[in-house]
Amino acid sequence: MNKQEKNEVIEVLKGKFSQYNNFYITNTESLTVEQVGKLRRICFDKNVEMKVAKNTLIRKALESLDSSRFSGMFDSLNGVTAIMFSENAKEPALIISDFRAKGPKDFNKPVLKAAFIDGDVFAGDEQLKVLTTLKSKNDLIGDIIGMLQSPAKNVISGLNAGNKLAGLVKALEERAQ
Repeated sequence: MNKQEKNEVIEVLKGKFSQYNNFYITNTESLTVEQVGKLRRICFDKNVEMKVAKNTLIRKALESLDSSRFSGMFDSLNGVTAIMFSENAKEPALIISDFRAKGPKDFNKPVLKAAFIDGDVFAGDEQLKVLTTLKSKNDLIGDIIGMLQSPAKNVISGLNAGNKLAGLVKALEERAQ
């Protein structure tokens, strides 16, 4: 790969890192070509972009964008590296987990090196479980709206119950007369 080709790869990576707030760095070294192809197809079906690049080119792309923001990712740039880009922060974690779970016992598995989620770094394969439980922005908004609606619903049901209670008291009063 000559210098011009390397610069082109760096520019493509910079574009991807700028486009996505979430990306995962995985080690696919132990996977066969067939397994990598299967993982790529799964990613494509789930709207996750998977790219394989040299660690030095990834590092240069990240450093040229914002060296301090991405500094937590640099330690994970070793071995064979595949990057998974996604709008949904949780989707690549689910893909990796499902890919591991569905394979036979002697099946080689991708290893999570690190994940960059909206400015936070999750380093190490042990973080995969945490990443699969992340809530999306829309899920969190839904939870907040539900919490805000809950008191209003309680007040309305209380008022409705008050009408029923008032009707019951009135009926008992009329019966007593």
